[in-house]
Amino acid sequence: QVQLVESGGGLVQAGGSLRLSCAASGRFFSINAMAWYRQAPGKQRELVARISSAGYTNYGDHVKGRFTISRDNAKNTVYLQMNSLKPEDTAVYYCNVLLADTRSYWGQGTQVTVSS
Repeated sequence: QVQLVESGGGLVQAGGSLRLSCAASGRFFSINAMAWYRQAPGKQRELVARISSAGYTNYGDHVKGRFTISRDNAKNTVYLQMNSLKPEDTAVYYCNVLLADTRSYWGQGTQVTVSS
């Protein structure tokens, strides 16, 4: 089994910054891709950012230029630096990892609320 522990969510004013972290632990050989998704009330879950094992990244159009995803392979941890936050960024943010053996796991979610 694999556990994902997320941290870093909270309440911030528009224009502010937050940094999310997600640490993976458990029985696995290696992690392929790591990603962040988000889901706002009444909306579908959407991709925020993804990073491959080689460090290649891609972002949702709505966060390009404001958010940065990174990972520490030694710590099996993925980060999401969120700058210039907007009220429309308010959502529950979920970490996702895709293992080399194709198993996929989700974190429990962390709330991000941006006030105007």
